[in-house]
Amino acid sequence: MHNSDSVIPTQALLDVLRKYPEGISEYDLISQLKIKLDDLEIPDRLDDAQALFRLHFLLFHTLYRLRDQLHEDREGHLDIGQLTIRLLSYEEGEDKLSVHDPLREYYLDISQLESTTEQDVYEMLASFWTRLTREDGREEALAHLGLKDPVDDISIKKRYRELVMEHHPDRGGEKEQLQLINAAVSVLLEK
Repeated sequence: MHNSDSVIPTQALLDVLRKYPEGISEYDLISQLKIKLDDLEIPDRLDDAQALFRLHFLLFHTLYRLRDQLHEDREGHLDIGQLTIRLLSYEEGEDKLSVHDPLREYYLDISQLESTTEQDVYEMLASFWTRLTREDGREEALAHLGLKDPVDDISIKKRYRELVMEHHPDRGGEKEQLQLINAAVSVLLEK
């Protein structure tokens, strides 16, 4: 794989991005780069979190460098989103770089690549999935408890205790309903 100070060639990135004016996902961008660049190594195993992280980091490091260069040269703007990466005209992104972007700072600091351990990668992944699960199913989980946002953890716990008392099989409740209540609470609260 590339060493820590190498980056993905910006011209190859630009060539691919220009072919997808509607935007492209990170996965598809890597796939297209693999076709263009014989030496771009993509991990064979998807369970090699450290190798995948290195590839992801190098790609985003290069994307943020390219975005800064395009902006400085007034040649365009890269919209680097979570789901799509899109090349825009300079005018479309002219004012967007003035906003503080902690991700830009992270990815432009190449020392982050070397200092991030395999354990760090697994912790970032776990944190991501925990947040996604909590946000993705929150509304439905609250509905199972008869609650709506805005609601805090204390209110959720109080409502949970009330429902457990009401639906516990030892008190005449149904096991399936209690399981739904427990599942809803596990989405809403980290245990």
